[in-house]
Amino acid sequence: MGYADLHARSIEDPEGFWLQAAEAIDWVRPPSRALWDATAPVYQWYSDGLVNACWNAVDRHVIAGRGAQVAIIHDSPVTHTVRQITYAELQVRVASLAGALAARGVGKGDRVILYMPMVPEALEAMLACARIGAIHSVVFGGFAANELATRIDDAQPKAIIAASCGIEPGRVVHYKPLLDRAIEMARHKPEFCVIFQREQEVAELIEGRDVDWYGFQYGVASADCLPVEGDHPLYILYTSGTTGQPKGVVRPTGGYLVALNWSMKNIYGVDPGEVFWTASDVGWVVGHSYICYGPLIHGNTTVVFEGKPVGTPDAGTFWRVIDQHKVASFFTAPTAFRAIKREDPEAALLDGYDTSSLRTLYLAGERADPDTVEWAQKKLGVPVVDHWWQTETGWAIAANPMGYDPLPIKVGSPSVPMPGYDVRVLDEGGHPVPAGTLGAIAIRLPLPPGTLPTLWNAEDRFRKAYLEHFPGYYETGDAGYMDEDGYLYIMARTDDVINVAGHRLSTGAMEEVLASHPDVGECAVIGVADELKGQLAFGFLCLNKGVDRPEEDVVKECVALVRDRIGPVAAFRHAVVVDRLPKTRSGKILRATMASIADGRDWKMPATIDDPAILDEIGTALGRRGFPNATD
Repeated sequence: MGYADLHARSIEDPEGFWLQAAEAIDWVRPPSRALWDATAPVYQWYSDGLVNACWNAVDRHVIAGRGAQVAIIHDSPVTHTVRQITYAELQVRVASLAGALAARGVGKGDRVILYMPMVPEALEAMLACARIGAIHSVVFGGFAANELATRIDDAQPKAIIAASCGIEPGRVVHYKPLLDRAIEMARHKPEFCVIFQREQEVAELIEGRDVDWYGFQYGVASADCLPVEGDHPLYILYTSGTTGQPKGVVRPTGGYLVALNWSMKNIYGVDPGEVFWTASDVGWVVGHSYICYGPLIHGNTTVVFEGKPVGTPDAGTFWRVIDQHKVASFFTAPTAFRAIKREDPEAALLDGYDTSSLRTLYLAGERADPDTVEWAQKKLGVPVVDHWWQTETGWAIAANPMGYDPLPIKVGSPSVPMPGYDVRVLDEGGHPVPAGTLGAIAIRLPLPPGTLPTLWNAEDRFRKAYLEHFPGYYETGDAGYMDEDGYLYIMARTDDVINVAGHRLSTGAMEEVLASHPDVGECAVIGVADELKGQLAFGFLCLNKGVDRPEEDVVKECVALVRDRIGPVAAFRHAVVVDRLPKTRSGKILRATMASIADGRDWKMPATIDDPAILDEIGTALGRRGFPNATD
């Protein structure tokens, strides 16, 4: 059957569809049914099955005779090292760490916080927890102490596993002092901390609480895989909340394994044994799903990359990794390619590498503007597939099923809903809008396997945040439209749709126009308060390297472009050139924070910001453009 029939079957017969998909997973006790809805609208999948995530990601491949295959490639340009770990080696390492945790009393349902950089030991710690039924919660390495303390109090971990440091271009990030301060601040105290000492920095251990990674495991028996129920939480992953209190997304084990395994072949088009690379971080959902669990469950070789798209050492580092490790399928954020394009507009550095192993490039995490997609397609000569999903869903809501039934690529669209996702575009009253009309994107319940069933210790908050606004639907918080062919277009977060004199306008559409200017490497549009029109659009432009002409000329041309392609209704008259944009470490542009600065409203420093100093530059730039409150 083709894509349309496949998707229709998943909506009309979810029970049959997802029970069949579950057959690709090793179950200790197969589930008797797929969907459990006794507490609707909070649904569960595979609740009576027994399964283990670590077995499916590691042991079963060794048992199948593929232990000599490389499971993890650690490529670290910041430390100038590359190392490989086979599935057989990974099994020994994970079982040893799991045994040490179990010997210290960590068991099924206990929480373990992981505070790690991009090293294989981060994946090993995740898998070790899964092996014994403990629930891990990865906190992005280097997060501020107060943010880490908040997560410690919410998850109440029995143990914390951390590294002594992380490595960034030109500097060492000291993790251990941040960890010590976080534990001091937190009301809840872990029973012990396991510290992985890196050669770049050996941290001082606190006697009675801290244990060394290797010493901790010495002389302790390895642990076997513990079967857990299909709806047992595999991990908690915190995502920022509008209240300032992070939301702990719960990921159930069984549905996650089934969905990820299905996606590796059908969405990402890879076969077991091939090299799959996701350039992200284990602190984000992308790292959980497609650096750790997805590739390993499917039997691929996964690349753990400790570097940046530019600066480690240059804008050709992605091409070097693809060439050196023969990457077949590559997944990263659009912002990474915008950085490369801005630094090396002609992709001159690509000439020194052989990227012929690469079949497809996948983008997600931030809207993929057409200019960036077309640049990547032209330079790499492979399909560039935008796809859309969220921390909450754990895998793609909309994508192009490249490994099942490849569809025509429409630049600017993440393509079509994936199996189990019944996507609708609604008006404020919850009514479907016509094709091509901007609205709120919602998903009719139930959500498919692998998605969140609730928030950690906050079911009421889960219902209020996602289920109450549109009864019978999951509210994504994104705005966009669907065309006549069923292709989805994600134009902005719902909060980023601005109202100019009664006209609802997408900031994403304006950014798309600005990005098409040949001198613009990256851009962002926000809505700022205006007494007459309610809101006005304001643009931030980052120019390509080597542009040598007056900034005022570029701004004038960009304003004219928006007025020409979107129309006078956009009332787009203001833009400023800046060196860089404020982003999270995963590459999301902090538009809401920029808008608060422009309007002179109170704002909180985002926990996930990559470089706080950029906000001072934004405030100064806005001050130059007549926003007197922006620098307050």
